[in-house]
Amino acid sequence: MPDRWLPEMAAGLWLEALAFAWFMACWIGYTRFAKRRSATDVCLSSVMHMYRVQWARALMSRGNRMSDMSVIATFERNMAFFGSSSLIIVAGLLTMLGNLGDAIELLASLPFSIDQSLLQWEGKLSLLVVMFVYAFFKFSWAMRQIGFAAILIGAAPETQTQQVSEQEQRDTAERIARVVSMAGHHFNFGIRTYYFALAVLAWLINPWIFMASAGLVVYVLYRREFASSVLRTLMTNAPP
Repeated sequence: MPDRWLPEMAAGLWLEALAFAWFMACWIGYTRFAKRRSATDVCLSSVMHMYRVQWARALMSRGNRMSDMSVIATFERNMAFFGSSSLIIVAGLLTMLGNLGDAIELLASLPFSIDQSLLQWEGKLSLLVVMFVYAFFKFSWAMRQIGFAAILIGAAPETQTQQVSEQEQRDTAERIARVVSMAGHHFNFGIRTYYFALAVLAWLINPWIFMASAGLVVYVLYRREFASSVLRTLMTNAPP
């Protein structure tokens, strides 16, 4: 290997390391920021939790809870769809790892693409595999939690036929809403992983585009969770 290639290789490796560090800072940093911010400020998660408490209070006054179980079933179908999709994507990525030649040739012809070693390709695709495996675990755990919520709904007392104190109603409603919200949080973590995985796809082309994509994902997530029009709509006459 000529000595003149060594500085170029070193600069390329430093850029790849910088891109990966920036990506992890965006992903982990935004997750921690959103968790702290949601505890003090209004966001989609906090507003939806208030509506879940209201829903749980209302279902205790209904003798027939088929509509409530239908809502739970809808949540579960969505989680199952993304969970199974994650496994399909993992299978596709593993297949791609075993036959990188065609993929390298295809992406190398795209604008702004850079020359990369086989090890770089394998590392980036392996990162995608890890991300989608993580997403699968998040979706599967969210499915289990939504199943726990279904049991709590079935066990909730009926205020029309039973003497239930106001405190017991509040405690039951809060317990149901909290379990549904925890399932929603894990589902949200899985969805965020999909967003950031799309940014990683840009890394296969160019690390600068990858870093820009990661920053764009953070901006999109922030706008949707803390400053979206749907949030303003949900806040109109929101339950206390």
